[in-house]
Amino acid sequence: MIGTNQNPLLNLPLPELLSLANTVREEHIGQNLELCSIINAKSGLCSEDCKFCAQSSKHTSQVNTYSLKSRKEIVQAAGKAKEIGAEKFGIVTSGNRLTSKELEEIVAAALEIKEKIGISVCGSLGALKRSALVRLKKVGLSRYHHNIETSRRFYPEIVSTHTFQERVDTVKAAKDVGMQVCSGGIIGLGETWQDRVDMAITLRDLGVDSVPINLLVPMAGTPLASVKPLSANDAIRTICIFRIILRDKIIKIAAGRESVLGDSQKLGFMAGANGMLIGGYLTIKGRDLKEDRSLVEEIRALWKK
Repeated sequence: MIGTNQNPLLNLPLPELLSLANTVREEHIGQNLELCSIINAKSGLCSEDCKFCAQSSKHTSQVNTYSLKSRKEIVQAAGKAKEIGAEKFGIVTSGNRLTSKELEEIVAAALEIKEKIGISVCGSLGALKRSALVRLKKVGLSRYHHNIETSRRFYPEIVSTHTFQERVDTVKAAKDVGMQVCSGGIIGLGETWQDRVDMAITLRDLGVDSVPINLLVPMAGTPLASVKPLSANDAIRTICIFRIILRDKIIKIAAGRESVLGDSQKLGFMAGANGMLIGGYLTIKGRDLKEDRSLVEEIRALWKK
C-alpha cells in the first residue's frame, strides 16, 4: 500500500519504476507539456525562517532585495514570458503576507495582463485571506501557487515561523474560491523517502492541479548550505513516485533541474514529469532559452516514439 514503510515503489529497480511512471503519464496526461515562467516581483527581506530560502532576513545569503516591482514592469515581464513560449506567467513575491497596497497593485497588473497580453496569470503571494483570493480570481488570476514544501512530519524541521497547517489551509482556500492550485515543494532538504511519499499523498488528497518539484540547490548563507546535493537517480526516482501517486496531475520540474539532473533532464520527462519553468527562477539563474527550446523538442520527440 502506498504510504507505508513497506511501500514497494521505494524498492522497485529504477528501470522498472521508470517504465511504470511513463506508462501512467501516457495514460493520464498524454503529450501535454506545460511551460511556465515567473517574475520575482518582490525579493528578499522575508521575515519567515525557511531553512532552504536565501530570501529570509534571518539568514546571511547575499541576494538582491527590492520592494514590489511596478505594474509596468510586471506587465512587461508577462509579455516576455509569452514571447519565449510560456503558457502561464506567475507573479511571485517574498514574504508570507501582502500589504493592502501591494495587493491592489498586483490586482491592477493581473487585469492589465489579461486585457493586453493574453497569457494565463498565476500568483505566488503568500498566505492570503479568502477575500484577497476572491478579488484576484475576479480579475483573472487563474491559478494560485502555494507550496507545502515537504511532509507534515518533517515540516517543523525546516520552518518554525508558520505551520504546515497554514500552508494546507491556504491551498484549501484557493480551491474553495474556484482557483486551480499549484503546490509542491523541495526535495533534498534532509527528508526521508517516506516523507517524499507522504508529501505526494497529501498533495493528491488536497486535489491540487499542478505539482512543482524543486531540487534543492544549497545556497550560501542558509542553514542548508552544507547539505549534500541530491543525486540524479534519487531525483528521477522521486519524480517517478510522484507521477504514480498523482497520476493525472501536472508535474513540473522547477529549480535545480539543471544542477541536479544535468544531462539527464530528458529522463525526468520519461519519469513522469510533464511541465517545467523556463526563463529563470527566484534567486537562481535558469538555462539559456535556446537550450530549453531544444530540450522541449527532444522531449516531444521522445514521447512520440
